[in-house]
Amino acid sequence: MQAWLRARSWSPYAAGAGLGVVSTLALLFSNQLLGASGTFETAASGLLKTVGAGLSQSVYFRFLMPPGFTWQVWLLVGVFLGALASSLLSGDFAWEWTPREQWTQVFGPSRWKRWGIAFAGGVLCEYGAGIAGGCTSGLAISGGVQLAPAAFLFVGGLFTTGIVTAHLAYGRKKALVAGRAGQRTTGRTATPRTARPQEGRS
Repeated sequence: MQAWLRARSWSPYAAGAGLGVVSTLALLFSNQLLGASGTFETAASGLLKTVGAGLSQSVYFRFLMPPGFTWQVWLLVGVFLGALASSLLSGDFAWEWTPREQWTQVFGPSRWKRWGIAFAGGVLCEYGAGIAGGCTSGLAISGGVQLAPAAFLFVGGLFTTGIVTAHLAYGRKKALVAGRAGQRTTGRTATPRTARPQEGRS
């Protein structure tokens, strides 16, 4: 048991089954579904109301996502603490301010570029979750537990667009980087010289 808790990675099948069990128990005993994107929306609603922004009086933030310290906030706190405990137990915890090798090979080592793209991606994901009516946890997992057709449509679209986006973002640029590296290697390689045969003396 201790070795299993200290492992750096778990089987995706075991982790997926465990997530399904947690989702089912949450629905049975608390009548709540797992979801994360709502936390940021309720926080944004509270911030807009605090600063007196007119957007806080919209129908969406007044009735669908009103400000409040909901159970989803506790869920997000628990996810963070659980991930922290897991990384500490496995000895894999580390502060990383620079992107990893997969990113730097394609987009360079700029820290601000990485953070800017991550922020923009988060905004797009949150906006998409609002349109779809849920995120990967609220719609895909919790909807899948209830066998909702929208959940399976969402998962199919998620994987399809994810594969296409990864190919566009990494595939072509990685091939370009590899080609440039190959050209530099070829340019540095010296052409072997063949020895000239010596003429025999008569």
